[in-house]
Order: sequence, then structure tokens, then C-alpha cells
Amino acid sequence: MLSKNQIKLISSLQKKKYRDSHQLFVAEGDKLVMDLLQTNIKVAYLVHTSDWKNAPTTEHLNQIENRVETDEKLMKKVSSLKTPSPVLAVFRIPTGDIDENTIKNSLSILLDDVQDPGNLGTIIRIADWFGIKNIFCSKNTVDVYNPKVIQASMGAIARVKVTYTSLTDLISTYHSKDFPVYGTFLEGETIYKCELQSKGFIVMGNEGQGISEEVGQLVSNKLFIPNFPADQETSESLNVSVATAIICSEFRRGEF
Repeated sequence: MLSKNQIKLISSLQKKKYRDSHQLFVAEGDKLVMDLLQTNIKVAYLVHTSDWKNAPTTEHLNQIENRVETDEKLMKKVSSLKTPSPVLAVFRIPTGDIDENTIKNSLSILLDDVQDPGNLGTIIRIADWFGIKNIFCSKNTVDVYNPKVIQASMGAIARVKVTYTSLTDLISTYHSKDFPVYGTFLEGETIYKCELQSKGFIVMGNEGQGISEEVGQLVSNKLFIPNFPADQETSESLNVSVATAIICSEFRRGEF
């Protein structure tokens, strides 16, 4: 059974300051937990009820530091879900250096103050789908280990490295004539007519404000996703994760 201290610890990880201090994050749900258990991310606690069907298949995994069987009542105390899953895992936040050669020779996504956890989690899944290994976030972007981000990422967090940094400093370090910085703007060139390179930065902005002026000044290639037909009244804008998917798809289309 879960002890009072374990309940207190797991519950505290709903807040960023405790995730930072303990260097732990929570994942819930059978598929998500099983996907993450197949990676190299270390597991501080695997908590499950007696009826969790995948419990036997995890017995051989040696990266699990503590395994706790509990009941539904205690699971509700530590779960962030309205309907708790029969399994929850507490993972150690992975560490690792940034591979500069990978950045210089591939595409990376830069997120400028994205606030919605669902959007960040979805963008991580999109990056994973399109083979983008690095996402760089401004320091005001929602925390990647927020439980809602983890849920929305559906395990992709294990394959995409998310780093928080100054976007202006990052762009200034890497930008050159052979390493473009792309961003979406209403006055940009229609993305379907652009010649897109296989390396560079793709900047996506805040849900309400778009790309900040400070970062926007460093964008070398302004892109625009047009609505159809052009003269018809339509939605004011696209959701940032939807726009990211369209842009990533166009970059990869040229590689086939």
C-alpha cells in the first residue's frame, strides 16, 4: 500500500516547484506508462491496483526502483485524472547535453511562450512523428512535465528532447545564411510556394499573441498558411499545434 509520505510526494508533483526540486514527473494510464517503461527513463515508483492487467509484463524491467500495489481509494488520492487509471508511474526527469551537430544538421522547433499544456503535448507528438528530435522553449512556455503535457504527448516525451532557453540567444548562436529561421506571419510567403530546407529553426508563437517582436526580428523566412478560398471569411487563426503539423508536413514532403 502507498504510505502517507509516498502519497504526499506523488501529490506534490502536480506543482512545478516540486517537480523541479525532486526532479520527478508523473505519468498515468496503461498505454502511456507502458510506452515510457520501454524507454531508458528511470522509474522511481510504479503504482498500480491489483487488477492492472499489464503488471506481470513489467516484472523483468530492472529500472523500476519501487513497485507499490495499492487500492482504488488511494489511487484516487494521487491521481490527477477524473477517472483514475489502474496504473501510475513516477519517472526521474532525464538529463543530457544538447548535441550541437544534430541541431546544425536538422530541423528543430522553437516555441515562443506557448501556454496551453495540450498544445505543447501535441506538438511533442508532432515532432516525434516527423522525426524532429529537439524542441526549444522560451522560459515562459508551459512546463513540459506538467501532467497534462505528459498525457497529451502520449509517450513522445521519451524520444524528443525539450529544452528551456533564451530563444534570441539560441537563434543568434546558430542562424546563418545556410541555417534559416522560419516563422509564421500573416505577411509571410505562402508555405506551399516556398523552397524549404531540411535544417533550421521553425518558430511557433503564443496562442493569442503569436511570435513576440523580439524573436520575430530574428526570423529570416516568414511563412504563411493560407485559408481556402482566399476571399472567403474564415476562422481568425489556426490552433498552434495544428499549424505546427501543417508546417512540419510541408518540410518533410519535399524529402520524398
